[in-house]
Amino acid sequence: MASDGARKQFWKRSNSKVPGSIQHVYGAQHPPFDPLLHGTLLKSTPKVPTTPVKAKRVSTFQEFESNTSDAWDAGEDDDELLAMATESLNSEVVMETAHRVLRNHSQRQSQPPQKEIPEPEPQPIAEPLVAPSGDLRLVKSVSESHTPCPSESTSDPVPLQRSQSLPHSATVSLSRTSDPHVLGGSALSKREASRLDKFKHLLAGPNTDLDELRKLSWSGIPKPVRPMTWKLLSGYLPANVDRRPATLQRKQKEYFAFIEHYYNSRNDEAHQDTYRQIHIDIPRMSPEALILQPKVTEIFERILFIWAIRHPASGYVQGINDLVTPFFVVFICEYIDQEDMDEVDVSSVPAEVLRNIEADTYWCMSKLLDGIQDNYTFAQPGIQMKVKMLEELVSRIDERVHRHLDGHEVQYLQFAFRWMNNLLMRELPLRCTIRLWDTYQSEPEGFSHFHLYVCAAFLVRWRREILEERDFQELLLFLQNLPTAHWDDQDVSLLLAEAYRLKFAFADAPNHYKK
Repeated sequence: MASDGARKQFWKRSNSKVPGSIQHVYGAQHPPFDPLLHGTLLKSTPKVPTTPVKAKRVSTFQEFESNTSDAWDAGEDDDELLAMATESLNSEVVMETAHRVLRNHSQRQSQPPQKEIPEPEPQPIAEPLVAPSGDLRLVKSVSESHTPCPSESTSDPVPLQRSQSLPHSATVSLSRTSDPHVLGGSALSKREASRLDKFKHLLAGPNTDLDELRKLSWSGIPKPVRPMTWKLLSGYLPANVDRRPATLQRKQKEYFAFIEHYYNSRNDEAHQDTYRQIHIDIPRMSPEALILQPKVTEIFERILFIWAIRHPASGYVQGINDLVTPFFVVFICEYIDQEDMDEVDVSSVPAEVLRNIEADTYWCMSKLLDGIQDNYTFAQPGIQMKVKMLEELVSRIDERVHRHLDGHEVQYLQFAFRWMNNLLMRELPLRCTIRLWDTYQSEPEGFSHFHLYVCAAFLVRWRREILEERDFQELLLFLQNLPTAHWDDQDVSLLLAEAYRLKFAFADAPNHYKK
């Protein structure tokens, strides 16, 4: 364990390598009367998770701020995912299902590799990873499930009952040695074509059934229909198909009225700090190929500045800038044929189309932030609360990991602050973030509440690697630079399935928090 002096030197060196630290630009002044707004703007108060949190002393936000660096499918039928808000589960079924998965997975790992992987059978359903032990403490990572610690007890798996309640998105191979394309092109195209047809049929109806759309979207949204689906699930467009064109035209016109009214004030003394910080932060964003395009930089500056001016309670805070990118990339991919989302080139997109994409991005980002704005008000209390809840949740899920971090004096705020502030965007490739947001937008309070369980599943995913580290500096460096560069939809599907199981087990069961 590193001494206090060595730890301080480490923080000093690590902070010096990354320019800047998390800066908060508050106090953007809003005119006393906004001629562009009709009536009073009513903002819903973001709901916060009600899970009780164990009272314990943690570092204050000011202490953290002073020493932190800048945060910068394959399955049987993915189309029958449950509506998370409307269906409930039986705990015995969940645990029985989970034990069966672990047993089957362990058996597969002990068998020699097969040259061909057979087609999935129509009945069994693979479920999220869980701990094989019978104490219901639930989570193990993929790696840890293969090599349990000698001190951990195991029990024989119990028979499986088929559950129709768990998300089918978990029906993927748990072995990372398999080829993601083993199903074959024809089978994959048939399945995806079938899913795409279901989305198109649902979206083309006179009134889109949003509950059904959420069920379909939980396991991922096909690229051709993702822009419209996101606009509907975010609440930007109405379910009535006849009202959509008029709504789009009105909201786009309203956004550019804001530009005309406010944007010229960016160099005024009251707002220049806000604009300067935005101007500094955008080049730090990713993907670099997108951000380095001047047209994109200008669009992002306008979106962020207008949002900050119209939300004086928080103003602009680092982290908000990252939330623009997924919306912008999804909407622009409707007009360009670009498979690699990191290499999007906007030069071929007409100016009028770019204007409309800019407005749509602004409004959808605003809808997202309405639900998590306490993350960005002064001292960011929403994030501090969520980090405390994550710590308490992990201590119940995997006490050994929690004790390991605590024993090496690694505080959750030191790595999880960025997970909450940037919604894991700095931890995952953009393609994975977009897939993650498919589910977030189909989950009730996905960005505010479900995200907590995703973070818990994400942390425990690295259980083996965390337990192998015996040094404060190495632990923290690992947690701040997790090896996810080659993650794909399969990895995200496993993460989401495990997060869903944790949500079921803990969200409405406060007694799980008690020892």
